[in-house]
Amino acid sequence: MILSIVGLVFLAGKNIKYMVFFGLIIAILALIYFAISYADLLVANLFWLIVLVIFVYIIWKYDFIVQLLDYQRVVIYRFGKVNRVGGPGWAFLWPLIEDYALVDLRVKTIDVPKQEVVTKDGIEITLDAIVYLRVKKDNQSVVNSIIEVEDYANASSLFITASLRDIVGSMTLSDIISNIIIINMKMKDALEKVSKNWGITIDSIEISDIQIPDVVLNAMHEEKAAVQQKLARMERALAHKAEIDAVQEAASKLDDKALAYYYIKAIDNMGNSKGSKIFFPSEFSRLAETFSNSGMLSGQKTSPAKTSSDKSTYYKQVLKQYVDGAVKKAKQKEHISSVSKKKKKKK
Repeated sequence: MILSIVGLVFLAGKNIKYMVFFGLIIAILALIYFAISYADLLVANLFWLIVLVIFVYIIWKYDFIVQLLDYQRVVIYRFGKVNRVGGPGWAFLWPLIEDYALVDLRVKTIDVPKQEVVTKDGIEITLDAIVYLRVKKDNQSVVNSIIEVEDYANASSLFITASLRDIVGSMTLSDIISNIIIINMKMKDALEKVSKNWGITIDSIEISDIQIPDVVLNAMHEEKAAVQQKLARMERALAHKAEIDAVQEAASKLDDKALAYYYIKAIDNMGNSKGSKIFFPSEFSRLAETFSNSGMLSGQKTSPAKTSSDKSTYYKQVLKQYVDGAVKKAKQKEHISSVSKKKKKKK
């Protein structure tokens, strides 16, 4: 029976407390067996037997050995006052007079509850933030995380909630969207100032989500589309203006000879088309009649045409003769001016 109990103890795990307790049970069973065998001796040593029972009860009721992992520490109190920091490994406690508080050194992830915040421009949005913090490894920081604040994780969450409302409430929606990193840094700096004596370090604070009402979101999209359309219209207007400026610049360089050439070319193109009717500008008619009646073209006076086809041929001949005559006169003037310049240079 005794051997079976010992086997159960070793199968139970590595907890030294239970190992000691079952060892004492074995010792008690052995004492009972001894007491039955030696009743007279037991009565004579009844006091020591009572002391042994009380000792076993204290060991079972109170922790006297605490097993700590590498990321765990314990703040040990003696008579209610901080005495030392234990861990990692085994930490021994004196039953009845010592107690402890466990501290975890790993990074804690605190999901701040979603907050509905009204921005400076009167838009209600929902924000979700996450805080990453941890207790420093030095003994004083471990002690401060217990004695300076009741629950540093909950205190940090509440502070971020209030700080988030203050910071975001003083900004417009567009500023919030474009300055998320700045908001995170402001909240981190504010929490570090408050938790200076808590023995913790703030690794990061991140705004993980911003929920904007659908109405506002659609309005923002429409505003962006309107801005893009405005820019497109401005670009088209600038292109049209450049085109008009180019036409004006080209038109300013046209003289009567060039205009007459384009008139004749336009008439020729209309004459080659499939249409049966040709419309002449009134200027053409007046110009051709003036020239024909005055006999200015080659010193000859032509007779007016009767049919529309005859008029077309007639007007083209008249204008062509005018342009050719004008070109000849211009060439003669250029030749005379060039000869006069050469003579001047020789003199």
